[in-house]
Parts: sequence; C-alpha cells; structure tokens
Amino acid sequence: MVDVRRADLHTHTYHSDGHLSPRELVVTAAQHGLAAIAITDHDTIDGLAEGERAGMECGVEVIPGVELSVTVREESVHLLGYFFDPAHAELREHFGRFIEHRRERVHRIVERLSALGIALSFEAVQARAKGRALGRPHVAEAMVDAGHVATERDAFEQYLADGKPASVSSVPFAAEEALALLHEAGGIGVLAHPGHWTADRTVMTLIRCGLDGIETIHPGHDAMLTGYYQQLARDMGLLETGGSDFHRPGSESAMGRTTIPYAWLARARSVAETSRARMVS
Repeated sequence: MVDVRRADLHTHTYHSDGHLSPRELVVTAAQHGLAAIAITDHDTIDGLAEGERAGMECGVEVIPGVELSVTVREESVHLLGYFFDPAHAELREHFGRFIEHRRERVHRIVERLSALGIALSFEAVQARAKGRALGRPHVAEAMVDAGHVATERDAFEQYLADGKPASVSSVPFAAEEALALLHEAGGIGVLAHPGHWTADRTVMTLIRCGLDGIETIHPGHDAMLTGYYQQLARDMGLLETGGSDFHRPGSESAMGRTTIPYAWLARARSVAETSRARMVS
C-alpha cells in the first residue's frame, strides 16, 4: 500500500519569528492533513513542549527541530537540526547563550537606528516578540508600527540587512561546531534553503564537516534548483528534506503548499537512530 502521508520539516512559531503559537501551528498543520511537522524556530526549542502536547491531541507527529545560524569561513548559512535530545545539557546551554546574544544584538541595532535619527525603543521591539528569541524581523515589525518604514521589507533593504547602516553582525557559530553538537545530542544536521546564494564550495565544506542532508524542497527553490540539489544529495549520499518555512498564514510559505513524503522523514529518523547507536557502541 502506498504511503500518501505528507510532512513539513520547516516551520516557525512566535518563539522566534513566526506569528502563531506552537499549538496554533500544530492545529493549522492538522487542518491541512499533515501527518508530521518539525518546529524549527531560530536558535531555540522553547515552543517544542507545547507543540508536542498539541500534536498528541491533534494526531500530528511533532519532530524536535531547530534552525541554527552558523558560519562557514565568513559566510552565514542556516542549518536545520532534527531528532536531537531536547534535554541534552550542552545543547540547552548553547540555546541559552544565543538568546542573550540575540538580545544584545537587538540593543545594538536599536542604538544604531537612534544614531540615524530613527527613534525606536528596545521595549517596542520586545513587544513584537512573544517568545524570547529576539531578531531583526521583530525590529522590522516595530519600525513599521512606529511609521518609520512602510513594510518590513523596506526596513531590511534600507537599514537592517547585512551591510546596511543599522546592521549588526551575529555572534559567529562555526558550522563544524554546530554539526558536532547536533550529533552529540543524537540529532542530524541539514543545510536549510541553499537557494541560488550558497556557493558549491560552502556546501562541500559542510559535507566534510559532517552534514547529513540538504533541504531540497523549499518555496524559494524553483524546479531547476530543486532538481540540482536533489541530484547533489544523491551524488553525495545525503538525506533530502523540505518544508514550507512557514511563518504566518497568508504568506507564500503557506502551510500545506510545500511538503515532502513522509518516507523522507522516516529515512531521516533512521539515519539519526543509526548514528546514535554507533555513538553508544
């Protein structure tokens, strides 16, 4: 019998830069007939426990996940972590440190905006973040609220994107260290949305560092890019994952529009379990 179940392994809640609570996210997934999702908030797993409880009630499998901001040389990329132990002490310590780094970064961004004549309080930014993981999207939202820019895109293009006047670099976290930490916690690491902008040499460096997979299915990938990364995954023996990169209802990353076969999730779980067994033996 053909398994027609679908999964979405890239979603966000208001614990980072999404707009829904973990429960609302899971309910939305259930309404779209998804069998499983991964909650992959940026550098935090604060929404996981609530999501798992909602999943048990709604019949949706909720996979432990996270989206880590890492560096390869000086290039910034994102890694998706899956199937790790949420109670792993060193992993939790990293999340705690990174929450503080994010707060400090937002303070510095607000200071730079002030120097540019844009009055914005840290409290106004914090009010946009229902979770603890503050980030540039919350600054952009607060700028729109205050009437400094018309849209969040304008905020990034004029002030917040890398190289713009109010830009502040994040604290470097080497991809090699991130992958080692995920593996130590029993999980796997996947390159998120490589798109057009991730150089082949960067992907190859990640593979040498222990990368387990590539997110081949993503709203930002057209058919050509999807095919390219699927072939690369096959050639290099990597897992394929994918998802909507869901942040809010009504966006191009709408829930249920970009999904993967459940069999891909099962394969990723198997790789994680095999890796854990190898570490124990």
